[in-house]
Amino acid sequence: MNTARIADRTLVYDGWYKFFRLDLDMPDGSRAERHLLDNGSAVAVLPYDPQRRMCMLIDQPRAAVLHADEAPILEAIAGNLDGADPEERIIEEAMEEGGLRLAELEFVSCVWSLPPVSTERVTLYLAQYASEDRVADGGGAHDENECITVHEVGLDRLRDLVLAGDLTDSKTLILAQALMLRRPDLWD
Repeated sequence: MNTARIADRTLVYDGWYKFFRLDLDMPDGSRAERHLLDNGSAVAVLPYDPQRRMCMLIDQPRAAVLHADEAPILEAIAGNLDGADPEERIIEEAMEEGGLRLAELEFVSCVWSLPPVSTERVTLYLAQYASEDRVADGGGAHDENECITVHEVGLDRLRDLVLAGDLTDSKTLILAQALMLRRPDLWD
């Protein structure tokens, strides 16, 4: 396996995230400049109701999507870990973003979101819920200006979005595909 090492690290920006300029010593002896966004780790969940054949997705203003001049995208509920346990954190996020009480989580994977430039790894879960678990409005943390809209989407529509290539958030696509593979009975 080719191994490289970080020879030098320069902090370029320190705000909501940290941005570094790196010099890497490459396996062939050369030196290469790279850039790194240090945005910590995150967690995401795709809640689904097997009885009503629905799932919960959200949308919120995203700088990259706005920059691309595209319409808001549907996403799984997610949040930064900020040092917390992934299971505890996603249960908090489900309540904050979706007004949803979750109990049992099904681990899917822990994935690199953008390994060429980001430190972020996202722990992914599926979680069942029922209509009585929707105990609040959700909408996100008002002091964080999240402006989240909650959507309950039919599982047939979710499948159609996946198959048409219209579910464009990668963590949500992975979770939707995991649900389709693990629970094909929901579409029988």
